[in-house]
Formats: sequence, structure tokens, C-alpha cells
Amino acid sequence: MRKSLLDHLLDWTGRILLTAILGFVLLPFFVVAIASFNDGAILSFPPREWSLRWYANAFQYRDFGAGLVNSLKIAAFGATIALIAGAGFAYVLNRYDFRLKGVLNGILMSPLIIPNFTIGLGLLILSAAASLPRNLWLVVATHVIIVLPFVVRSVYVSLQNFERRYEQAAESLGGSPWHVLRTVTLPLLVPGLASGGLFAAILSFNEFTASLFVVNQSTQTLPVAMYNYVREYADPTLAAVSVLYVLAVAVILLVVHKFFRLEKVLNVE
Repeated sequence: MRKSLLDHLLDWTGRILLTAILGFVLLPFFVVAIASFNDGAILSFPPREWSLRWYANAFQYRDFGAGLVNSLKIAAFGATIALIAGAGFAYVLNRYDFRLKGVLNGILMSPLIIPNFTIGLGLLILSAAASLPRNLWLVVATHVIIVLPFVVRSVYVSLQNFERRYEQAAESLGGSPWHVLRTVTLPLLVPGLASGGLFAAILSFNEFTASLFVVNQSTQTLPVAMYNYVREYADPTLAAVSVLYVLAVAVILLVVHKFFRLEKVLNVE
């Protein structure tokens, strides 16, 4: 069936609108990327002279390297803990009915409406009152609280779309509850688990507001290190770090898409 003139017009209008939206979203990144090649110590656009000196400075600045290592550790630990706990909570909310089910769900979803700086400040006050050290695990706990709702919702949606007949068939063949969970339920929940873990890792790696309250000099994350740098210096180093930051995330997403297909991981296939 041939498309009418109106269909072609709507098709091209949609493409132009989508291109305009993407251009508007990406424009700040391109401005920062170009400005990062300034040769001078003052950030300007467009650059009068081009240089890679600020990229070299970004790699030589110790706090950025230490912050990157801390961010990777915190994201790995936080996403793993949130994935295990979130999957368990989602399973309980989906499969069981009990009196305080709504209350539990509300508590788990509360970080979505409570500002992150409130969570960070609250945990700082709580840790000080309980004489807890401001170490790496305090930062991990903060990030787990923040990213947990995303894991719970992702796994819960997968459980809602889950075909219980597969479990019933395995049980009818003599499978124990643990065997059914390990060989049937979990493999079918992989897209939801992978999307929840991916969201948790990305959100944890980029978290700044709450982290600012609970980190110290030895546990500061990369976003906090970038914030501290811009408070002291006004050169294009931070622009170079921002470009490297965005490119690294883009490469990671491309690798994930290559091996796992993002539409399958995010359960939107």
C-alpha cells in the first residue's frame, strides 16, 4: 500500500522534529567539547588556539584518578547490593499479600520523591549521632538507598509480565522451589534484572548531591572531585573531563548494546 502525500509529510516532519530535539539536547555537549581544546587558561568559545594540554592535565590531576576509582567501586558495590535487595523486595511485593504491603512499597519508593540532598544530609546526621565513620561503606549505603527504587520497579514489571505457567510446569515435573527459582524464574527475569542493575550502576556513578554530604577526602567520587576542582580553578580542564566522561559512558553503552542488545536489557523489545 502506497503512502499518501500526508503520510510522507508527517513522516518527514517527525524526522525533522526528532533531529531538532536531538540537536538541541547535544548542542551543550558540542560547545563544551570544542571549548575543551582551548590553549589558554581561560575558557572561551570558539578557541583561538587549539591544544590538548587540558586533557593531559585531567589525567595528571590526582583527585580525578582517585575519584574515578572510588566511583567505580561504589557503583559496583551499590548496584550489586541494590540488585540483590531490590529483586528480593520486588519478588515479595509481587508474589505475596500481607497487611503492610502498601507501607513497604511506599517506603521503597520514597527516595523517588525525597530530594537526594535530604537523604545525604540525613545519613550524615545519623552517622554522626551513631559515631559511624564516614568511610566508603557509608557512601555505598547512601547510593543503595537512592537507586533501590529503580531496581525494584524494573524487576517488579518483569514479574508482572511473567508467565507463571512455566513455574507450574516445572513444579508439576517434581522441581523443588529452589530448583524452579534457579532454573526457570531467574533466567526469565534476566532482562529486568539487567536493566535494573544497569540503571543502578549509571545512577550511582553519576550521583553527586547526596554524595557531597557523606564523602571525605579519601572517599570522594569523581563528580565530587569535579565540583571541588571547579571551585578552585577556572581553566578548561573540567571541560576536558566532561568530554571524557560522556565518551566513556557512550562506549560502555555501545559495548553493552553489542553483546546484550539494549532493547532486550531494558525490556522494550
